[in-house]
Amino acid sequence: MSMEMLELLRTLTECPGVSGSEMPIAARGAELLRPYCSQVEIQNGNVHGILGTRSSARPHVLLDAHMDQVGFLVTAITEDGFIKVGNVGGMDCRLMPAQRVTVHGRRDIPGVIASVPPHLQNGGEHVLSVSELLIDTGLSPEALKQAVAPGDSVSFAMPLRQMQGDRVTGPALDDRCGMAAILRTLELVQGETLPCTVEVLFSVQEETGECGAITGGYTANPDVALAVDVTFALGHGEDAAKCGKMGGGPMIGLAPSLSRNVSEALIAAAEAEEISWQPEVMPGMTGTNADRFSVTRGGVCAGTVSIPLRYMHTPSEVIALSDVEQTAKLLAAYLRRCGTC
Repeated sequence: MSMEMLELLRTLTECPGVSGSEMPIAARGAELLRPYCSQVEIQNGNVHGILGTRSSARPHVLLDAHMDQVGFLVTAITEDGFIKVGNVGGMDCRLMPAQRVTVHGRRDIPGVIASVPPHLQNGGEHVLSVSELLIDTGLSPEALKQAVAPGDSVSFAMPLRQMQGDRVTGPALDDRCGMAAILRTLELVQGETLPCTVEVLFSVQEETGECGAITGGYTANPDVALAVDVTFALGHGEDAAKCGKMGGGPMIGLAPSLSRNVSEALIAAAEAEEISWQPEVMPGMTGTNADRFSVTRGGVCAGTVSIPLRYMHTPSEVIALSDVEQTAKLLAAYLRRCGTC
């Protein structure tokens, strides 16, 4: 299963989809849903996939993962042929110099974020703000202006790589690993008669305000909505109370904005099937699409299932494949036992 999951993640992460420019990953997501869903369509950027026929006699469960990734937006082209950008989503500018990127203009153009060599630094160099970052493509100013325009998106150009054991690293694992977990869930329950109807939402613009959850949740009108996202995995120096353990299984959210009944049903499903899981206690909002689902229309019973991830919002995010697989098993176990919330 690890190699199959690895290739699925590679397929998903190689597709660009900076917030607001998710068309390529939306098309890929829709294509991957079709073998499992009776109906797949893209509405206002979101991908909706419905399994079977919706029935008022059974609860309707929405499984959501956001498609978008952090990146940049072209703001200007300088007279000497460099690209100025603004950030799309939260990122640490200390990591940006010398990163490889792809500029999605009239065609995809490889570039690198400019970096001053240490030999030419005078000491006391400050961390560049995003407005000071410049992308070098090698094109002349004239050719660059023909190929790139303000508003074009820029993504990190880092391939998915396998590390030791079942660890993988790459960009956009937040939240393409959530998409992978949902697709694996559909594989696990394929052909089964479930006590609920199921809809999948691959949503847009989570990184810039959870906009896709607002529109997609309204359209789906579910009884229960599960946001399948990532959370912080403990690395070196982080606060263990705020992080999950990589390889310890998915984290089940416990928060005021979430349905306690849904959280407890997820825990019961994990315990019944002996699936590894971890609690994620959030005293306020969750910072996921679940916050939006909980207040859509007249209110929806919302829950979160999160995959531990290191180095969030960088070109080198790290996850464990086993956590993605355990997440899928948890979601499948929940669907098989689902009642009303």
